[in-house]
Amino acid sequence: MHKVVVSIINYRTAEMTIRCIQSVLDDLAGIDGHVVVVDNCSGDGSVETIAAWIEDLPDGAPVSLVRSATNSGFSGGHNQGIGARKAEFYLVLNSDAIVRPGFFSAILAAAETHPEAGLLAPCIETDDGEPQVSCFRFPSPASEMMRGAQSGPVSRILAGHQVALSMPPRADQIEWASFACILLRARMLARIGPMDEGYFLYFEDVEYCWRARQAGWRIAYVPEARSVHYRGGSGPVKALARERKRLPPYYYASRTRLFRQTRGVFGPFLANAAWFSGRVIARLRVLAGKSVPPSNAHEARDIWINVLSPLGDRRETGA
Repeated sequence: MHKVVVSIINYRTAEMTIRCIQSVLDDLAGIDGHVVVVDNCSGDGSVETIAAWIEDLPDGAPVSLVRSATNSGFSGGHNQGIGARKAEFYLVLNSDAIVRPGFFSAILAAAETHPEAGLLAPCIETDDGEPQVSCFRFPSPASEMMRGAQSGPVSRILAGHQVALSMPPRADQIEWASFACILLRARMLARIGPMDEGYFLYFEDVEYCWRARQAGWRIAYVPEARSVHYRGGSGPVKALARERKRLPPYYYASRTRLFRQTRGVFGPFLANAAWFSGRVIARLRVLAGKSVPPSNAHEARDIWINVLSPLGDRRETGA
C-alpha cells in the first residue's frame, strides 16, 4: 500500500497534464507515492503523447496510465484513478494544476496531525502566487437569492450565506473545498464511498463534502501546502460565466442534483424560486437609476434542467 496516490484526469490537455505530472514527481522524492493518469477517452491523440512521455521516464517511475473506455466525467475519472491503487491518502488533482515544492511533506504532516479530517485542502494559488478562493459554504436558497439579486443590500443582509469564503478561512467556516486539488483520507473513502458519478462536471465536490460532513468528517485547510491552479485550462465554464454566456446543460443538471441531494425533494424548486426573487430585486434597481446586473444567457430557463428528474440519467443533458 502506498502512502499517497495522485489521481489526474487528462481530457485533451496533454501538455498541461505532463506539466502537472512532472511537478508531482519532483515533489514526491523520498515519499512512497504513485501517480495514476486517467485519460477520459480524449480521442485527440493526447493519450498517445502522454503514454510516450511516460515511456521515456526512468525505469520504475511511479506513474501509470488508465485509458477510460468512455468520457466518465470528473467523478468517474477520479474514481478510476483512486481505484487503481491502494493508498493511505489520495490526492485529487486537476490537470491544469501543479504542486509547489514541499507540498506533499506539508499536507501529509497535516493529515497526521489532524486524524479527524477526512479532507485536507491546500492553499491554491494563481500562477503569480495570489491565493484563490478555494474554501466555501454550501449553496442554499439564500445564496441563490444573493446570486440572482447581485445587490449590495441583499448581500449585506444575507452575508452569512455567502458561498465563497475570504481566504484564509476560519476552520469553523469551511463546509466544502475545491477538488482542483484536495487530499482524501482512505478511511473516509471506505466509509462514505466514491464520488457520485451522477455528476458529469461541477458540484461533485460540494456533494462529496456534504456527504463527508454528514458522516462526521471535517475539512482542514493547510496553507503550508501550496498548489497552483491555472483556472479554466481544462474546462470552459469559468470563461463562459465571466462573459455571461450560456453555460452547458451539464452545469445546471449538476446544480439541480445537488439541491435535491442536500436540500431535499423541494430543494431545487426552493433554490430556483429564491434565484427568481433575486432577479426581481435586481430589476428594481432601475427605480434608483441603476443598471440591472446581467445573469448568464438563458439562465432563467436552464436552471430548470432535470428539475423533474434530478437524480436521473446525466446523459439526458447531453453530458
